[in-house]
Amino acid sequence: MDIKRVFVIVLDSFGIGSEPDSMDFGDGDTNTLRSICKSPEYDTPNMKKLGMFNIDGAGCGTPEENPIGTFARLRELSRGKDTTIGHWEIAGIVSEKPLPTYPNGFPPEVISDLEKKFGRKILCNKPYSGTQVIKDYGKEQKETGALIVYTSADSVFQIAANEEDVPIEELYKYCKIAREYLQGDHGVGRVIARPYVGNEVDGYTRTPRRHDFSLDPTGDTMLDALRRKGLDTIGVGKISDIFAGRGISRSLGINKDNVDGMNKTLAVMDEDFTGLCFVNLVDFDMQYGHRRDIDGYAKAATVFDKQFGEFMAKMKDDDVVMITADHGCDPGAPGTDHTREYIPLLIYGKQIKEGHNLGTYPTFAMIGATVSDIFGADLVSKGESLLPRILK
Repeated sequence: MDIKRVFVIVLDSFGIGSEPDSMDFGDGDTNTLRSICKSPEYDTPNMKKLGMFNIDGAGCGTPEENPIGTFARLRELSRGKDTTIGHWEIAGIVSEKPLPTYPNGFPPEVISDLEKKFGRKILCNKPYSGTQVIKDYGKEQKETGALIVYTSADSVFQIAANEEDVPIEELYKYCKIAREYLQGDHGVGRVIARPYVGNEVDGYTRTPRRHDFSLDPTGDTMLDALRRKGLDTIGVGKISDIFAGRGISRSLGINKDNVDGMNKTLAVMDEDFTGLCFVNLVDFDMQYGHRRDIDGYAKAATVFDKQFGEFMAKMKDDDVVMITADHGCDPGAPGTDHTREYIPLLIYGKQIKEGHNLGTYPTFAMIGATVSDIFGADLVSKGESLLPRILK
């Protein structure tokens, strides 16, 4: 075996069916893949060739007669269904305690303490849609100079402010203050800067200068293990933010959209590096899953699949790619929350077996264990390496 580069591409929220404990998380029968497969906008021949519809319990689509990849279904062992916990588990950390959420807003003492630290008043303090909250509070924010703080079903503390009143670096400063304060029992997964521009008359628009300030990972990850070996770890999209920059040798920053993220990844393929390129494509979740836009989600999958065809054509003999997800966000389900689902794992490369169904495994951490094993890196986790089962 001589694998030089591994690409792990996370299709954010691309779940493939309810987990047995989904009812504990407020979910019923959900299946993100099944919902988008019904759309006329859905067409993913390349993922189909790898074996997407051959995965156990996929429940939709037509299985490929002779799939060219190895494929599996992974269950989440952590107590959560959010981006942070999902990515951490992929990388090797199982979070037995869920990150805190605030369905009724943050406690008064938290808000009071942060107002003192910010030197500004706080508005809202409720779970809210990111686009709706600036419509409802933008005028008051402008008049008072206060900061809009809101949360969601996820473990997040989000701060929104008009860039005309609060320069972006100042907004980031407030987020850093909040991140330092929100630890322990109030250690939310992410503090998120949500800048916007506009006014009450012309409307408000969120700008692309969003930035996530994540909780520091609570254990060892495949990124840490690879860096200890002196290997490259390249993050595309939110990866560096999700891991608080830890274990990342180089970050290509937040993507403008999924297409931009894949273009960055295609450019990385032209580089000579040894190690991991870890990619997050968040539009599936942020733009379509939470907004319950089935056709939009399906179209995004179709566009990704076309770019993935370009990716496959550029792969070298010593490359391996893994396509997976971090949780579900079924656009056909009620509400706007993430959904507790199994995730797919598609593995492809010249040195990987074809048409091999690995079945179902109990943790996303199988991915981190496998990547670490490929490079002979020392990672202790609850995941088991799949390497002996996937090599030709």
